[in-house]
Amino acid sequence: MATNQTDTTTQSNMMNNPGGFVQENKKSLAIIGGAIVALILLYIGYQQFYLAPRAKTAANEMFKAEEYVAVDSLADRAIKGDGSYPGFEKIAEEYSSTKSANLANAYLGGLYLQKGEFEKAVDALGNYSSTGSPVIDPLVLGMTGDAYSELKEYDKAITYYKKAADKSDNTFTAPLFLKKLGLVYEEQKDFKAAADAYNKIKEKYPTSYEASVVDAYIARAEARL
Repeated sequence: MATNQTDTTTQSNMMNNPGGFVQENKKSLAIIGGAIVALILLYIGYQQFYLAPRAKTAANEMFKAEEYVAVDSLADRAIKGDGSYPGFEKIAEEYSSTKSANLANAYLGGLYLQKGEFEKAVDALGNYSSTGSPVIDPLVLGMTGDAYSELKEYDKAITYYKKAADKSDNTFTAPLFLKKLGLVYEEQKDFKAAADAYNKIKEKYPTSYEASVVDAYIARAEARL
């Protein structure tokens, strides 16, 4: 299953229109926890979760919700169920001590973000317990940062983006959340901290997608010091 991420702001526009951060922030901070993260979680869930021990009943009941999560128009069924199969809300509540319920909370967080229900996203993601997954664990932390960003609770967003970037030293999640960290710092007018976050992407993750576009972000932040 493939996902695509497109940077819709060119480097020249970024430099010529530093005041356009709000629009950029809306697109960049808003929510990889939408369809993209839901699809990533679906893929990682199958690869990581189903190979691990699990509560059989919960796992068997969850597969239909996981099918629905891949289709934007069926997000409500993924959350609430379809009458024949339970949704993630019921699985998270009724099987709270199982690995299925834990993963259901991660799915719920992404789906609530997609729907713009940010308080619910924070609550669901807060019920997720770290599993040691190098991808799901930092994604959950980062999605929590996304929710707080949308709620304009930027100090909390910064805390979670830092945790997400530090959680797993890989070229997918770490640079992604360092970029979001920099954007939040820019929103708070802390351009030194923003430049530091962007430079860390360039220095530590030079082969990442974020590194390929980060020079313009660095230049913008440094120009406003």
